Amino acid sequence: MDLFDTAPPDKGLPSKGPRPLADRLRPARLADVIGQDHLLGPEGALRVMLDAGALTSLILWGPPGVGKTTIARLLAQETSLHFVQVSAIFTGVPDLRKVFEAARHRHANGQGTLLFVDEIHRFNKAQQDGFLPHMEDGTILLVGATTENPSFELNAALMSRAQVLVLNRLDEAALEKLIAHAELELHHPLPLRPEARAALISMADGDGRALLNLVEQVAAWKVDGQLDRDHLSARLQRRAAQYDKSGEGHYNLISALHKSVRGSDPDAALYWLARMLEGGEDPRFLARRITRMAVEDIGLADPGAQRQCLDAWQTYERLGSPEGELALAQAVLYLALAPKSNAAYVAYKAARASAKSTGSAPPPKHILNAPTKMMKDQGYGAGYAYDHDAEDGFSGQNYFPDTMSRPSFYAPVERGYERDLKKRLEWFEGLRAKRKGKADH
Repeated sequence: MDLFDTAPPDKGLPSKGPRPLADRLRPARLADVIGQDHLLGPEGALRVMLDAGALTSLILWGPPGVGKTTIARLLAQETSLHFVQVSAIFTGVPDLRKVFEAARHRHANGQGTLLFVDEIHRFNKAQQDGFLPHMEDGTILLVGATTENPSFELNAALMSRAQVLVLNRLDEAALEKLIAHAELELHHPLPLRPEARAALISMADGDGRALLNLVEQVAAWKVDGQLDRDHLSARLQRRAAQYDKSGEGHYNLISALHKSVRGSDPDAALYWLARMLEGGEDPRFLARRITRMAVEDIGLADPGAQRQCLDAWQTYERLGSPEGELALAQAVLYLALAPKSNAAYVAYKAARASAKSTGSAPPPKHILNAPTKMMKDQGYGAGYAYDHDAEDGFSGQNYFPDTMSRPSFYAPVERGYERDLKKRLEWFEGLRAKRKGKADH
């Protein structure tokens, strides 16, 4: 069980065993935390809370290696709260009961408890509810850490009692500052040329802990002179970009791809497609989503777009990876450059809403079939005008329920093939008005 109970961060005797560089460089004060100035700077949300003495329960949301655990420990230190750390991966309900019981005893004796829950999204909804009474009566101040979007993973009740603070990926400047601190701790510079140093930062992909682990590897090498980018790449296993195929990163990247296509930017669309494929996304998922883009954002402005996507999907199924991925890339390029229209999508949603609101209104009797005499006697089919018998192939009859006013759902745009569809729609509307005018007279 990963359960730690320390009275604010332990200030006992230092460990005599070897310590990883990331641990040796762990900040001693909140002001020393790198890369989160929007929270810890003079006007940062967390700094303002602390200065006002009004620290509330928090959810720290951010990618790995950006300081969530460090910030939680330092909050306990700065507020003189007793620090308890648990991991939702290894902690069960009996363990939590012990934590809450100990916190109640401390609370009764005037000592507060900061309970840090790592990976808090791993707790199910019922377990999350277990924190609520202890948060409400002040037994604990909860600080949860998560790499997942809290709005998807955490109870609304828990979210309403805690403030979500977003921690950023560490940018290049922050990672460079970490390397500089590491070099001071190691008492020598890294044996890297500038382009290799930049490559090392890129490999960390915004993760400070990963960067320090890489720095520790590089610092241990016995080399003559400075390494260039190629030598560094040969010695290090390049770290894969962070991409959780089932988490928020998955939805962020597919959103980026979809919006790049919608925005008619083929280069950006190809970039996000490549990012997802490099991250290990299932190309079949991408084929499905690309086809959806054709239907949703291009529609009848270019009816061939959907066919392009289905053909690309089938090509991938026949060729597999990596050759079949080129077909998906071609489909993405076609979609990005195609004329755009969501008129069919908007019309469909409006029709669904109308169908829901009108309940069980029956079709008008003149368009109902009358296979029996009784149905004919009831007026089924009476007055139906066969459109092919009309001179222009259009009767102009009403096909909506008699109780409905005629709505207008589909509004084609002046782009692509929908220009022609708009002309046809306007022609039919003109004929319908003419027919109605004659009927009224």
